[in-house]
Amino acid sequence: MDAAKKVNKFIMKNPENADFNQYWYSPKTIEILVNQVLKHGKNCAFLSTPSIFYSINDAQFLKQCYVFEFDKKFEKNNPNFVFFDFHKPEDIPAQFHNFFDFIVIDPPFITRDVWEKYANAAKIIGKKDENNKFVANVLASSIDENDKMLDELLGLKKRVARPLIPNLVYQYSLYSTYEDESLNQVNEEIGF
Repeated sequence: MDAAKKVNKFIMKNPENADFNQYWYSPKTIEILVNQVLKHGKNCAFLSTPSIFYSINDAQFLKQCYVFEFDKKFEKNNPNFVFFDFHKPEDIPAQFHNFFDFIVIDPPFITRDVWEKYANAAKIIGKKDENNKFVANVLASSIDENDKMLDELLGLKKRVARPLIPNLVYQYSLYSTYEDESLNQVNEEIGF
């Protein structure tokens, strides 16, 4: 079956919630992002990206992954849920500091002040080397106008691939701190 036509169970069970600025990626985009996580991550943090976390079907892999989310409905039956208020990245439990080698980020807002808080959270939880240099891989989505800011905050580079978010008025791009050939291919759902 064509990936774009697959029914995503997460999307079917969880309607978008405008009160939390929750807008889900299309099933094809979710598949692209899940593949990136599985390919590049070992222990992963999902910051405000429950649609990606809950679309991974590998239970063994998920044992090393945590979803950081404000919406507590995603806590149910999930020992790997971490309540996350992006206004307070310093409240992230110490057990997750310098822990994750891969971080997926999709903030509910596109403004600099919000992105600064998400960047701080990523720097708290992301792995560092022996010189305390941030070395975790990061995959994120935001608008093109945030290109320079995202590079400044986390070293994120805009990629060719764009996510489809059907009910969002903005067109986002994907950004990453690492290279991957599939991120430099046009998403056929969008055509550019």
